[in-house]
Amino acid sequence: MTTSLAPARLAPADVVRVGGAGLRTRPMRAFLSALGIAIGIAAMVAVVGISSSSRAELDRRLAALGTNLLTVAPGNDIFGDNATLPDESVEMIGRIGPVTEVSAVGKIADVHVYRSDQIPAGQTNAITLRAAQLDLPGTVGATLASGTWLNAATAKFPAVVLGDAAARRLGIYAAGDGVQVYIHARWFTVIGILDPVPLAPELDASALIGWEAAATYTAFDGHPTTVYTRSKDDQVEAVQAVLARTANPAAPGTVKVSRPSDALAARQATDKTFTGLLLGLGAVALLVGGVGVANTMVISVLERRSEIGLRRALGATRGQILMQFLAESLLLSALGGIGGVTTGIGVTALYATTRDWPTVVPAWATAGGVAATLLIGAIAGLYPAVRAARLAPTEALAAP
Repeated sequence: MTTSLAPARLAPADVVRVGGAGLRTRPMRAFLSALGIAIGIAAMVAVVGISSSSRAELDRRLAALGTNLLTVAPGNDIFGDNATLPDESVEMIGRIGPVTEVSAVGKIADVHVYRSDQIPAGQTNAITLRAAQLDLPGTVGATLASGTWLNAATAKFPAVVLGDAAARRLGIYAAGDGVQVYIHARWFTVIGILDPVPLAPELDASALIGWEAAATYTAFDGHPTTVYTRSKDDQVEAVQAVLARTANPAAPGTVKVSRPSDALAARQATDKTFTGLLLGLGAVALLVGGVGVANTMVISVLERRSEIGLRRALGATRGQILMQFLAESLLLSALGGIGGVTTGIGVTALYATTRDWPTVVPAWATAGGVAATLLIGAIAGLYPAVRAARLAPTEALAAP
């Protein structure tokens, strides 16, 4: 009896028997692979997105505290007398590069506000009359509870806007055509009432009239007594250093400049802390996502060694096997990465909405998530694909 040593040919029934199980389970494996990738990337994007949204909310709250608001006021000269700011000080301060907003008020001394002309002169209710520039509300963050703010027309005529405390002391709760107060032997129409102004509480007990109206109807000298400035957050200290010399170049020593708010220091410390936190969380989440991607792709490739053997037996080259699995790895990684990024953004938006936060997802997190999945998918698919491509057909077919 003789035994043939020639390799046996695979019958069609053998091909179906060997490759059938792999073909039937391939869609499920592909789905699970993409799902695993998506979960890892979604976790990374959601962690970074929620942290960034929390940081944005904190920045918004700190900004409301006036971290970039500085005030300039006249001090005293060398003889101890009250100094004044030049009329052009507001314009000069506005020329400082990092300054984004500037406005001013001028206190009008010895002029009081009364509810009627029958009120005794001594009952002033501690209300201060001030001339105000038109852009004051935007600079100090003031809003109106009733009526309107001064404009180019009303600022020239007997019209007044009351601070919150001033309106309550006068018994006025809404502005209107028939609502008037008595100022310097003249009736002024109340056209607006301010909400409380946390950044400039001195305005709460003030009555504000136009700059031109103050010069026309009172003895206002035109000098600003408080200049409010806003500047870029990272330039507040630099602006503070030049404000006095800019406001009054001839006598900078007579100018008082407020120091940066303690909230600014807290905000800067918070920015540094959050930056480190985001980098740490992003790195950890990306590492976890990367391990998940690599594990999913390695298992997916190794479980299909019998399929590789079958294709090699049918004439596929090593290069074709390699390119096939690399292409599949990159495709699954791309699908999982895009799905993960989309899911992460959705989770961030949902969480931020429930907390009334702004939704912020850094661009580096979304772009980095997709790029990381492609890179990790290529690396994870390359090594198993190379090993599988080097297997002999009979050895690969014999793999469980």
